[in-house]
Amino acid sequence: MVELRRSNRISAKKEPLDSESAEPIKVKAKTESKVTKPNGKKEVKNEDSANKLAELQIGDDIPDLTLLNQDDEPISLKEVASKNKLVVFFAYPKASTPGCTRQACGYRDNYSELKEHAAVFGLSADAPKSQKSFQTKQALPFDLLSDPKREFIGALGAKKTAVSGVVRSHWIFKNGKLEVKRVQVSPEVSIEEGKKEVLELAKSL
Repeated sequence: MVELRRSNRISAKKEPLDSESAEPIKVKAKTESKVTKPNGKKEVKNEDSANKLAELQIGDDIPDLTLLNQDDEPISLKEVASKNKLVVFFAYPKASTPGCTRQACGYRDNYSELKEHAAVFGLSADAPKSQKSFQTKQALPFDLLSDPKREFIGALGAKKTAVSGVVRSHWIFKNGKLEVKRVQVSPEVSIEEGKKEVLELAKSL
């Protein structure tokens, strides 16, 4: 958040104070920002999602969220959807575990065909560093998104519990709207059905 600039004459006026901190109240200027924590780690703060997002249903628009990828780069979901008619997100509980590796590698092995029609993203609550290690070790050709607060994961209906965990799932957005929602599937079903659904949707474009 940034404080609005004021001329010297205007800034001489008293600013409203926060009743608890006695500090000047700052004005919101952006809906999202990239923050560097004291430990050097980055995170994206999606201020518009401070209120819990409702679970997405078929036909709903992709939410206006930004997540970091494995390289600590911010990825805007809205921007991704605007540039790709089909977007696949597959969620896994934890990077580099057996089932998650099978799922990610399945999308990797089918990527040459999938990329002809859709953008593909892996998604979990893992930190970017863990995602990078997973991507490098398995030679994954697509971005892995980090959602530690499970904002997007929650909106997609894939929180395992209210406090932790991710349910293995996949979703497909068509022209920015949710078209396919498959929550709680096996790695093999996610791969096979995800590919089949992409190819079917591609025919309608």
